[in-house]
Amino acid sequence: MILTSQVNSKTLYLRLLNYVAPYWKIFALAILAIVVMAIADPVLAALIQPLLDGGFVEKDPTMMRLMPIFLILLILTKGLAMLASTIGMTWIASRLVTDLRIEMFDKILTLPTSEFDKTSSGVLLSKVTYDVSRVMAAATDVLVILVRDSLAVFGLLAWMFYLNWMLSLIVFTIVPFVIIVVRIVSKLLRGVNTSIQDAMGNLTRIVEEAIGGHKLVKIFAGQQYEQTRFQAASNQVRNLEVRTQIISGSSVFIVQMLTGLALGIIIYIAAMQSASDNITVGGFVSLFTAMGMLFSPIKRLTKVNDKLQQGLAAAQSVFALIDQDSEFEAKKLISKDKLTGKIEFNQVSFSYEEQHALQNISLTILPGETVALVGASGSGKTTLANLIPHFYSINNGKLLIDDININELPLKDLRNNIALVSQEVVLFNDTVAANIAYGAMANVSQAEIIVAAELAYVMEFIEQMPKGLATIIGERGVKLSGGQRQRLAIARALLKDAPILIFDEATAALDTQSEYKIQQSLEKLKQGRTTIIIAHRLSTIAKADHIVVMEKGRIVEVGQHAKLMAKQGVYAKLYQAN
Repeated sequence: MILTSQVNSKTLYLRLLNYVAPYWKIFALAILAIVVMAIADPVLAALIQPLLDGGFVEKDPTMMRLMPIFLILLILTKGLAMLASTIGMTWIASRLVTDLRIEMFDKILTLPTSEFDKTSSGVLLSKVTYDVSRVMAAATDVLVILVRDSLAVFGLLAWMFYLNWMLSLIVFTIVPFVIIVVRIVSKLLRGVNTSIQDAMGNLTRIVEEAIGGHKLVKIFAGQQYEQTRFQAASNQVRNLEVRTQIISGSSVFIVQMLTGLALGIIIYIAAMQSASDNITVGGFVSLFTAMGMLFSPIKRLTKVNDKLQQGLAAAQSVFALIDQDSEFEAKKLISKDKLTGKIEFNQVSFSYEEQHALQNISLTILPGETVALVGASGSGKTTLANLIPHFYSINNGKLLIDDININELPLKDLRNNIALVSQEVVLFNDTVAANIAYGAMANVSQAEIIVAAELAYVMEFIEQMPKGLATIIGERGVKLSGGQRQRLAIARALLKDAPILIFDEATAALDTQSEYKIQQSLEKLKQGRTTIIIAHRLSTIAKADHIVVMEKGRIVEVGQHAKLMAKQGVYAKLYQAN
């Protein structure tokens, strides 16, 4: 991971601006409009002197006719420039956020499975929704204020120096103090805003868990517990937000007091000079107007640091996700479109960080064989199966697919040859057809979908639905029963027609009829495929070519059902207890 809390603001900001580069033409036009808008303020202050001196003091008729026209044109120009800059910057900001979200989502799709084990989906969701929206402030809003108000302040000060350089020097006495205040506040705001993002991630996680587990919450009366957690997380966010405003508000107050003090001194001296005819009425009012107009841009420039630090803290969070390593792929790869399904584990060991999950696993599965993995919970069955699609990288040993080291197979080629029916069936809030023909199979014909659905005994309940295959099944297939969801997942695997099948047999909680249908579907799915079954109900795997018995991450027995039962070892005890 590249980004750390020590990354400086300049590095982050320049990286953000790289995302604006593709839209430089619109960006340049928006900046030009901002420059025009900024110049309008000192020009307006400058027009006051000839307006008063020429029009009201000297009674010049030409000046009296031209000044209103100049003022109208100036206001019209400023208004059009403001409109152009607002539209341009809003367009760029929306593109920036969209591009970042797309890049973040693309990264999430390629993250190693181990990252999902460590990071909750609520935290990732918060990054994609909340954090990235705050980046907009740093990338565009801050830039508008910095360009517009810096130019306005520079122009107004230049005009003031032209009118009376001695008075204008007083303004610069506050600059060192403002710089000190801004630097102190920057450090405080960055830390607080980083904490806000972490707190928002925690808040999103709590909401997501409460929504996903709403049935559990209701049945175990967990409402009070969830309310307490949510209130605590909400209060943490609120306290941090308030702290941000206190820090920001205090800095603005200090700068405003310094500015007010300088302006008071300037006005007093200017009034004294006017009394001794060292400055004209128009010059005095113009100088006073310019000083008054300085107040708003200085105030915004002081507050811009708040937005900047919010945006940079968010950018740091966003880039931390984008810079994470994707799934491992070796530099030298052996491309293979179609595999036969031979799988060989050679002294394979694997650990989840500090926890050993598999130790010295050696196992050969020939093409077309059905192998059942059995063992108590935590014995390593699912972990072993998860290594085959390269969800995790092994720590020691070798895993060969068709005699090719799995690290040398492109992930796309490897996974194109594997079908997975997991214990927790994953379905999407889409049609039945879209859930069967998912991903790379999206363009298959309706006839092919129907064939797979019939083989998996899906059509018998789909035909009873009002829209058949076009029926929306709800989030995670909530409108279907457990057995129906499982059969739908089998139909998806049948349609893929991959030479390797991994089936996490989660039929123990289903009724007898549903289990029977799934077993029938599985028998058709297994034909001609290398099949790895993670067995929960041992009576269903008696016909497997090999039964691999696992215990504490090791293989303790291998054989067929009859042989293992006769041995009266670990498998026989598991079978009798099952």
